[in-house]
Amino acid sequence: MSPDYLPFHPTPRKPSFRAPCGAVDAHCHVFGPEKEFPYSPLRKYTPCDAGKEYLFALRDHLGFSRNVIVQASCHGTDNRALIDALKAAGDRARGVAVVDVDVDEGSLREMHEAGVRAVRLNFVKRLVDSLSWDDCLNIVEKIKPLGWHVVVYFEAPDLEELKPLLQQIETIIVIDHMGRPDVARGVEHPDFLNFIKLLDENDNIWTKVSCPERLTQQAPDYSDVVPFARALVERFPDRVLWGTDWPHPNMASHVPDDGALVDVIPNIAVSEQQQRSLLVDNPTRLYWQGRSSGKPT
Repeated sequence: MSPDYLPFHPTPRKPSFRAPCGAVDAHCHVFGPEKEFPYSPLRKYTPCDAGKEYLFALRDHLGFSRNVIVQASCHGTDNRALIDALKAAGDRARGVAVVDVDVDEGSLREMHEAGVRAVRLNFVKRLVDSLSWDDCLNIVEKIKPLGWHVVVYFEAPDLEELKPLLQQIETIIVIDHMGRPDVARGVEHPDFLNFIKLLDENDNIWTKVSCPERLTQQAPDYSDVVPFARALVERFPDRVLWGTDWPHPNMASHVPDDGALVDVIPNIAVSEQQQRSLLVDNPTRLYWQGRSSGKPT
């Protein structure tokens, strides 16, 4: 484990908010265990082990039904820990893989059988060495026959640079963590308005209203992040997802309590219909009903 790495909260509280039946934690990870699933030699951090048993216990403790497990950079393009967790979960989990440009059709179909429904393109430079745009577009072409979508991770200052790439991707795109806005600037700042404009102009782009712990200056209530997430839920009710981001890799400010994160949900999705769309209908449509490309797989 990296010397400055903060392990996940060992005893998260039971949330007061009761998630609707069928709720999905649509952004979480599994790490290792390292002895069974070694971390990538190219990784830029070493996490603590956080295997599938811990994740599934947290799912049940928080009152959720299913998970979308996202491959994290510490495992690189070795998706074995992800696939192992998906097979153990059965129909209660779906996955987002990270692949090389030379990935073959057989490997993709094996991942699909295990429950993978998307690939992740990571452009956060402190975490990965990003692929070229040509490589990204080649990967997108390879996943189209499977009906997969694309999950994109970037930070707010990089949006303008990435817009031309995003506009070339015809599948559904899910942007991680609201594009990581600087919440100190407020929801009326041109940077966040530009993000909203991106979604307004591209109805194939969704976003996760997740990770207030990464954006906040007001932990542990995250009240400074709430207006951003609420604005997106209200404007794009059918294109938003929510997730814990457990086990919260590379947190520097604090170790978030996952029960407290769940209790933020009714502040960003204030009606029962918004909560159901955010937690049940949207992730079910995208990950369990074969709608990643807008047509059946």
